[in-house]
Amino acid sequence: MSTRESDLRGAAAIAGVAESDLGEVGPHLSSLDLIGQATARALDDAGLDKAEIDGLFCHSAFFQLPPVAAAEYLGIRPRYSDSTAVGGSTFVGYLRHATAAINAGMCEVALITYGSTQRSAAGGLVSSGTPLTKSYETPFGPRLPVTAYALAAARHMYQFGTTREQLAEVAVAARKWAQLNPVAFERGDLTITDVLASRMVSSPLTVRDCCLVTDGGGAVIVTSAERARSLRRAPVFILGAAEAHWHKDIFQMPDLTVTAAAESGPRAFSLAGLTPADVDVLQLYDAFSINTLLFLEDLGFCKKGEAGSFVQGGAIAPGGRLPVNTSGGGLSYCHPGMFGIFLIIEAVRQLRGECGPRQIADAHVALVHGNGGMLSSQVTALLGDESTV
Repeated sequence: MSTRESDLRGAAAIAGVAESDLGEVGPHLSSLDLIGQATARALDDAGLDKAEIDGLFCHSAFFQLPPVAAAEYLGIRPRYSDSTAVGGSTFVGYLRHATAAINAGMCEVALITYGSTQRSAAGGLVSSGTPLTKSYETPFGPRLPVTAYALAAARHMYQFGTTREQLAEVAVAARKWAQLNPVAFERGDLTITDVLASRMVSSPLTVRDCCLVTDGGGAVIVTSAERARSLRRAPVFILGAAEAHWHKDIFQMPDLTVTAAAESGPRAFSLAGLTPADVDVLQLYDAFSINTLLFLEDLGFCKKGEAGSFVQGGAIAPGGRLPVNTSGGGLSYCHPGMFGIFLIIEAVRQLRGECGPRQIADAHVALVHGNGGMLSSQVTALLGDESTV
């Protein structure tokens, strides 16, 4: 008899998380070195040995055959591997895949990992296109990926009256959270005026509306709820996760103001038996400031077209009504090519009460939302502490 996905609520849990060195690590470290750092630290966090890893979930744009290369580097022999590649949302999706694999008996201890030296190796955003993309988009001279997100921002402004000042609120809030995070890459003061006055990259987005380009790696250890309860840290349970994608290239996006989060979000909430009102802290993939506005709307935290006014006045900054991207996000904390795994790490730490001055009081439920491509792939996950199961 097959298992319904709703029956997997809380069946698996995150037992360990860690980052590698972040920022600019220099030419002496590779992407695989950062995977190694993060994995060793996550194993220590969980109180496990690397020999216990029998499931590997890994994606990279920096080396071929990601699970094979990572397993060789780490010296492990997984009996289950997954290299699903849907951009930065991939790693949030791996939470769902790992839960299914563990429930099916295909592995017992799953490692989700990522590493990138994008800043040291390339120094800028790296994007690739297919012949189809070139034939339709290249003649217009887009600077991808930022032009795609700028199109969405411009449409949101035109259709709903969203202002550049409201977009800037997202960047300023992220910076205020980053100032409470000792490992954040950008921690200097930032005002709305600063954002508006910064270099225009693709109208209406300035450089401060755009994510950082950093190095960094992360690792997340997932196992059964029963096993996780016996380990070193308080387990964080996977309550529900859902994936959706409607397009790849921005010219194929059905509506520039509505992402597939409008599908993944409700499904994840349904699986978790929760609503937006139950969420204590949000980690949203903020590759650009417009992302946060779109996802707040599509995930049900405000109505469509109202996110600009929703974030005004520091509403998502420290002390605001809704804590969003408490690490500083991709706009101020780190963004090494793909950011999804770092959303998970911060959510877990918030639910374990380990975030020091940026800790959200009485945090029991966290929403993690990953974005991939040109607003293409959307993955939503609900995580909870012991009180939620």
